[in-house]
Amino acid sequence: MSTKIGIVSLGCDKNRVDTEVMLANLVKGGYEIVSDPQLADVIIVNTCAFLESARKEAIQSALEMASYKKLGKCQKVIITGCLGQKFGAEVFDELHEVDAVVGTENYDDICDIVSSALQGERKLYQSCAEKITFGSRILTTAPHIAYLKIADGCDNFCTYCLIPYIRGRFRSVELERLIEQAAELASKGVKELILVAQDVTRYGKDLYGDFKIAELVHKLSLIEGIEWIRLLYCYPELMDDKLIDEIVANDKVVKYVDIPLQHVNDEILRKMNRRSNGKSIRELFDKLSDKGIQARSTFICGFPYETKQTVKEIEDFLVQYKLRNVGFFAYSREDGTAAAKFDCQVPSRTKENYVKRLYKVQYKIADKLNNNDIGKVYKCIIDELPEFSDGKYFYVGRTYFMTPEIDGQVFIVSQKELAVGGFYDVKITGAVEYDLLGEVVE
Repeated sequence: MSTKIGIVSLGCDKNRVDTEVMLANLVKGGYEIVSDPQLADVIIVNTCAFLESARKEAIQSALEMASYKKLGKCQKVIITGCLGQKFGAEVFDELHEVDAVVGTENYDDICDIVSSALQGERKLYQSCAEKITFGSRILTTAPHIAYLKIADGCDNFCTYCLIPYIRGRFRSVELERLIEQAAELASKGVKELILVAQDVTRYGKDLYGDFKIAELVHKLSLIEGIEWIRLLYCYPELMDDKLIDEIVANDKVVKYVDIPLQHVNDEILRKMNRRSNGKSIRELFDKLSDKGIQARSTFICGFPYETKQTVKEIEDFLVQYKLRNVGFFAYSREDGTAAAKFDCQVPSRTKENYVKRLYKVQYKIADKLNNNDIGKVYKCIIDELPEFSDGKYFYVGRTYFMTPEIDGQVFIVSQKELAVGGFYDVKITGAVEYDLLGEVVE
């Protein structure tokens, strides 16, 4: 009987892609993948280490998986990913329940790592964060959705962020390899391609001496079968006219981008080591609005030197630009970052109050936008198999301003059966918090 492997994947979309590469390597190596960890001989926990809360979750998950050893089925537990890359030595020394600790660039060797663990070797595997995990994948998303990791690492060195110290400097995947993988994904039924990197707008600069994201998007849109292309994590200072024009002109690129602003106050942006300022951000969002492009964003609340007035600047920005989807996160003081040494650290309760205050503002904005959608018709993709009741089919789908697993959904009623992964015109009939209700236009 083949050895059964279970994988728990934590963290971001980029980590998910790494997990999918690992899965493909394991299957190629003759291992059997199981979805229930209790059935696994070996459990791999692919971890995030971006924030202290993520590290705690990773360790807790690893210990939970190690508890299955006591049941007599699971033999080995392996930690991979960012926790292993940045904190591997500490984890290896302190978590004796774990049989191997692996960094972010050893996934091509995962079969050998599993084999060594099964033979009784307990080992720490670490690398220099210079390669990129890229290759054949087994999707963990719905079959019609796939993430395409176009780069790894980051060169921005924001003062609050550990990513450059975990994932290394920014390095792009060659354009030809991305086109080849996207075409392979499309041939297997992928309709929606989501481009991810720590900063997708920087794509190509390290390889080609110039930013190539607009060219990449255009070439991806020529692939038969791809109908939607999404861009996640576009840094505001690199959203140039070439990229904006491509988004506007290309029917396959959704008119909705993720731009992590983090703040709009000039002094806090400077202390964050962000390249943008309040004026340039507003000029960009004015331009996007004029071009018919919507944006989602994220803001850090309670960064050192934050005050009620600087929070009010974010509030005023939200009211002015009426973003449909926004995330707010309390600043996490991370050892090893420049901001951890700043004076004027904000108390935890104050940070949480700022988060609540901004979510309250944003909820009213989103609620009004969603209610204004009633009566409009949007193109929607169907994500889930239907429930059937009273002679009708009930589906869950999304429209263009809804990123999978992040934003809201559209709950759709249809008189006829629809194809999962198919696109349909849906008339919006109602709104519930961040979600919409609709019925298929016959």
